[in-house]
Amino acid sequence: MKFTAAGDALLQQRIPENYEGFDKVRDYIARGDARFFNLETTLNYEGECFASQFSGGTYVRTNPEGFGDLLRYGFNMTSFNNNHTMDFSYDGMLATLDHVDAYGVVNAGVGRNLDEAAAPRYLDTPNGRVALISVNTSFDPSMMAGKQSRRFPGRPGINGLRHTETLVVNAEDFEKIQEIVEKTGINFEEKVHIAQGYKKPAPEGICQMGTLRFERGEKAARVKKCNKEDLARVEKAIFEAQLQANYILISLHHHQMGPGSNELPPDFVEEFAHFCIDAGAHAVIGHGPHLLRPVEVYKNRPIFYSLGDFLLQLYSVEAAPEDFFAKQDLNSDATVHELLKKRSNNFTRGLMEDPVMSEAVIPYWEMENGELTKLELLPVTCHQNGNKSLSGLPVVAENASFAERLARLSEPYGVKMKLENGIIQCSWQ
Repeated sequence: MKFTAAGDALLQQRIPENYEGFDKVRDYIARGDARFFNLETTLNYEGECFASQFSGGTYVRTNPEGFGDLLRYGFNMTSFNNNHTMDFSYDGMLATLDHVDAYGVVNAGVGRNLDEAAAPRYLDTPNGRVALISVNTSFDPSMMAGKQSRRFPGRPGINGLRHTETLVVNAEDFEKIQEIVEKTGINFEEKVHIAQGYKKPAPEGICQMGTLRFERGEKAARVKKCNKEDLARVEKAIFEAQLQANYILISLHHHQMGPGSNELPPDFVEEFAHFCIDAGAHAVIGHGPHLLRPVEVYKNRPIFYSLGDFLLQLYSVEAAPEDFFAKQDLNSDATVHELLKKRSNNFTRGLMEDPVMSEAVIPYWEMENGELTKLELLPVTCHQNGNKSLSGLPVVAENASFAERLARLSEPYGVKMKLENGIIQCSWQ
């Protein structure tokens, strides 16, 4: 069985047919039986849906025909379970779901209730059946789908992976924090709610300071742990897919960073990826942080912690909601040009200005009997040459020097890389 995958496709304008460099990208993607990408936009027409109070950063949307443009690259699987899913509220999310379904593309991670959002979706190919399960760790709590009950319908939304953060401190610091909590009265309302039965008290050895959670321990640390209920739901979906499919892919959207570097995944993301493989998944496809992160081969199955930006059109905003202007102390009497200019500090900062954010890879891998037999990566970059029609579009990287950085990041994970004739060849222990 053969697979290809791409990372974030943040689409906001149409893609010209057969632009220079398109064929090479399309032909490489077409090598896979299953061909996945992360759709990081909403599909709706201007003025059709009101904006949410929050967004994933930029309020992103494009006309549904833009999704058809993306499919010319050859993709047959996708997910839009990411931090932008509800940029245009429930209507925008459901419109996107309807349009993706109308194109007949297998998609997972978003549904009209939690069971739908969490369910595996299946792609049938001549060489086998592939399941897709999509999970997201970076989302506003209101985006989480809800389960239906016997008398009420479920809530539309995403299949989220919640996590808690605990700050571990030594006994001396723990006592100081408790003292600060008592002196400031920061937890007074919390205590009232606990006394009234609306909240549970913190476990022994835990001190809550507002939204911060402290634990008494030996060594200072920042610990994030996945929600057990969410883990169980993912494990159940993988179990279900084992009966229905030959191979199981996990789409994992996350923005959280590892210790001291945005190029490394946090511990809880690593643990979750391993959890999925242990449960029976055959690959984990990570995306979200808008840059490359390591590649790991775990139990002879690939984990891509982040594939980078396949397509990046952050400046292609034709109209923006009032909330977006307000974030920059403007209102909609201003132009979008003024809005984006101010946010980017006169176009000197942000994703579109950092060359690292335009560097990505498209992996191609082969598996037999559930085991990885071949893995290579095509270096690509988002097209930036001043042509507004081609802004942010992927082309094969002429200068793939960033392959060396990816190799350094991946070596501690047991993967070695060598650039040969423009392709990164991977070997693993």
